[in-house]
Amino acid sequence: MELEGTRIIGADRATIWDHLNNPETLKACIPGCEELTGSPDDGFEAVVKQKVGPVKATFKGAVTLEDVNAPNSYRLVGEGKGGVAGFAKGAADVTLTDTDGGTELTYHVDAKVGGKLAQLGNRIVGGFAKKMADQFFENFQSVVETGEV
Repeated sequence: MELEGTRIIGADRATIWDHLNNPETLKACIPGCEELTGSPDDGFEAVVKQKVGPVKATFKGAVTLEDVNAPNSYRLVGEGKGGVAGFAKGAADVTLTDTDGGTELTYHVDAKVGGKLAQLGNRIVGGFAKKMADQFFENFQSVVETGEV
């Protein structure tokens, strides 16, 4: 499954980069995130509770950063396991570009799911993934622009 999108955020690239690498900001922005620890250098570990269609699960996962080109771009690579619900794994390329009125954040995600999640079908899982991405970036934009985590 692939997702992509673009947002114009009313802040400079360095500020956005700092927030993209800040565990407190990320925890506040990830829907259902109960715990997020780690650092950009060592990677992050998270606990996220979500309901996808009829499947409710607690996912435990890890994310590492690759191809870091501060403050322009990086690649997030991660995997989460939700017990009997299954797993999700994938990667996201994030790019920041200066633009009028702030910074353009572009993302391209390639993800795979397995277990009970995969049995729900692409329409349900794809819709859920798009909703999660939209919520994350709406939350992220709000945190960056207001400065409130």
